[in-house]
Formats: sequence, C-alpha cells, structure tokens
Amino acid sequence: MTANPATTYEWLMESGGRGDPFDRHVFACVVAAGLGQSEQSLWNYLGLPPSILRLLMAAYFPAARIDVPGHAKLTGEVIEEEDFRALLLSHRNRGVPEEEWLAAVLARRSQGIGHLWEDLGLTGRDDLNRLIKRHFPTLFARNDKNMKWKKFFYRMMCEMEGLTVCKSPNCEQCPDVKICFEAESNLLRRVG
Repeated sequence: MTANPATTYEWLMESGGRGDPFDRHVFACVVAAGLGQSEQSLWNYLGLPPSILRLLMAAYFPAARIDVPGHAKLTGEVIEEEDFRALLLSHRNRGVPEEEWLAAVLARRSQGIGHLWEDLGLTGRDDLNRLIKRHFPTLFARNDKNMKWKKFFYRMMCEMEGLTVCKSPNCEQCPDVKICFEAESNLLRRVG
C-alpha cells in the first residue's frame, strides 16, 4: 500500500527538525514521493544509501519514524548516476552534506520518466530552479536559456566527454528546440 504524498509531506513538515526551511521542504517532498511508491524501497527511490537516509531523517525529520533496515543495500544504480552526481558536485555551493545528498537524489530521480520536478515530488519547476540555484549556482547560471533540467544535465555530461548529441550546432537552429525549452504547462496540455 502506498502513502498519500500530500499527507506524508504534511506529517514530515510537522515532525520537527532542523535545517533551512526550503531544504526541509525539498527533502519532505522527495521523501513523501518515495514513500508513495510501493515498487521500491525509499533509499533506492532516492539513490541514498540507508546509512545516509538515516542521517537525513534524523537531521530534518527526527520525530518521523521510518524503518530503514541496517542491512539494506542501495540497488538499481545506472551508469549515468555517477556522472550526474559528479556534474552536480563540481558545481556545489557550500560543501555541506546536504549537497551530496541532493546530488544523489537528483541523479537517481533524473532517471525517471517524468519532468525532474515531478519525479522529485516538488510542487513545480520553480522549486527545482530554486534548489539548483541555491546548492549548485554555477550550474544554474550555465542554464541561461532555461532548458529543461534533465536535458540540460545530459547535454552538460556529453560536453564534458566531448560528445555532441544535438541535432544542430546551437539550440536556436535545432528542430527540437520547442521540445527542450517548451513550458511544462504547454507540454502537459499537449501530452494530456
């Protein structure tokens, strides 16, 4: 049985804890989204080893008792996750553990099928923009055309490897420019 993410979010935010209010909001969103998935464990959904998930929960939501077995192992990592984490961490702002945790979560949830903000359980793309600007500001600054984050991350990783995956030398000439930069509300109307 899956938990209702909105109810879980409220429960987490009311459970006390420390930390920046926006970071608490982000962590509550991703934990609530993860608990709403019945097909995998929370640590696998988030891409955080169980020991790190326990640290996160103790710091941000100490009154929320979530069972994380001590013997559990992180599974399901795909090749790109390590590259995503490295990309994000190379642009980290403050060098705090939360940035390592967020890099792991962003890397794992970037493998989802929805928009990244949806796969994170955030309330909208503005939350994702604020998260990246706060913790990975130089990466945020490089996305000066407001490209969708998953596409932007892949583009950055390809550039780091010297690969060109784009159909045109620049975005303005590419036939897919509307797909990469289209507002999510327009895309949702078109898909839905």
